[in-house]
Amino acid sequence: MSQTATRRHGAHVAPVTDDDARLTARVQVIAEALEIAGDQVDPALVEASLADIARVEERLRLGVGWTVAALVGGTGSGKSSLFNAISGLSFADVGAIRPTTDRAAACVWGGQATELLDFLSVGPHRRIERESMLDADHERALHGLVLLDMPDHDSVAEAHAGQVDRLLPLVDLLVWVVDPQKYADNALHARYLRGLADRQAAMLVLVNQVDTIPRAAVPRVVDSVRSLLRADGLDDVEVLTTSASTGEGVDDVREVLARTVAGHSAAARTAEAEVEAVARRLAVAVGPGEPPAGEAQVAAVTDELTRAAGTDAVAESLRSAATRVRPSAPARPELPAAGTVEAVRGRWLASVTDGLPARWRQAVESDVSPSKDLRAAVGKAVESVPLPEARQPGAIALHLAGLVLAVLGVVGLVLGLTGVLGTDLPGGLLLGVGGGLVALGVGAVVGSRLWRGSHGERVAAGYREDVTARVRDVVRTALAKPTSSVLARHRTLREAVAGTAPQRG
Repeated sequence: MSQTATRRHGAHVAPVTDDDARLTARVQVIAEALEIAGDQVDPALVEASLADIARVEERLRLGVGWTVAALVGGTGSGKSSLFNAISGLSFADVGAIRPTTDRAAACVWGGQATELLDFLSVGPHRRIERESMLDADHERALHGLVLLDMPDHDSVAEAHAGQVDRLLPLVDLLVWVVDPQKYADNALHARYLRGLADRQAAMLVLVNQVDTIPRAAVPRVVDSVRSLLRADGLDDVEVLTTSASTGEGVDDVREVLARTVAGHSAAARTAEAEVEAVARRLAVAVGPGEPPAGEAQVAAVTDELTRAAGTDAVAESLRSAATRVRPSAPARPELPAAGTVEAVRGRWLASVTDGLPARWRQAVESDVSPSKDLRAAVGKAVESVPLPEARQPGAIALHLAGLVLAVLGVVGLVLGLTGVLGTDLPGGLLLGVGGGLVALGVGAVVGSRLWRGSHGERVAAGYREDVTARVRDVVRTALAKPTSSVLARHRTLREAVAGTAPQRG
């Protein structure tokens, strides 16, 4: 593991690793995301998650350079004797009359781990430092280990079981010590083992006191223990046989402990498991992703609302008024029907909340404008667009001039024909002038019509664009902006839970 800094625990310097920084950043991201999510996460779930995060943060503040292993067992399992055998010291309580451990004891390899043991609530007089100058090399494989002798989980004193329950989530390697007679104890399996399937890679089961049963019965007992573990969903948990009296299996246990200490940040893995457990619980509070609520969705709703306000009819009346010679009044925009607006808003909500949990759907519905306000805003936006002047005086004048020229041309043609037929009029000249005037008049009339038609199209399109722009602003303000705000908060929590959010380093 790469070291980035150091943190001192008593006489021992525990490394502050990359795991520290990564996990600290992860829990901070989750905590901040929960704050951002607010009421969109069940308050009870938030409270439980923040409590778990606070415990992980406290452990991380102590550093993950220490590996904490705990001997956990019931009354009479012999775990205190085993604790002494593993440490090579006669420190843990070994009861002659009623072998009960009522307070956690700790043996530390490589220092005092004062702050960590304070955090674990191990009393000052229940701690011992294993290494000395004489045996440091012999114990070097366990350097950084904190071995706990836990209170009996089946003690009649509720405080003892409470200590076990509090310390279990903080332990990196759970060493369950069972004796050949009570290994099937229902309290052990029902209260503890069946709920630890996700931690079986960090568990070890010791069938202790095997010297008290016939050698031939040992394999049968071990097989029975393994069968019970499989029933608990703990197929991969290693099982060893031990005896504190004869020393059988003690070296094997020490080897497992050494392997755990040598592993990549065992304490970090425990902290990470706690963080992932929080993330799994929070996963129910978020959807698989954020539904689209961008410009494509805004454009679709804008189109529906502009049509509902009669924009197409007004634009068509403007185009028609611009095309005609005789004046005509254009249509007026109208307030969209309440039912239409409500249906449009409902389709928006269904689209932008698809797949989201109920609390997030409710947040979007609460934050976007109500149908009544949306309808009023659309009506105001449409009314704010002035109706343009559709008629073009120049085009009308050109049309009238064309008619006059055409009439004069016809008169000229008639007079020209008269002159050709025998009057004193210059028939040929009049025919030429009359034909030219008719051609000019027809050209003027056709040009005027094309001018009016082109102007009508521009007026209609311009009006439609202006109204669409105003209504689009309404849709963005009333629907898209509040929706995007909620979805952004959802994305923050979803990415934090998934571990894909940017982490502060």
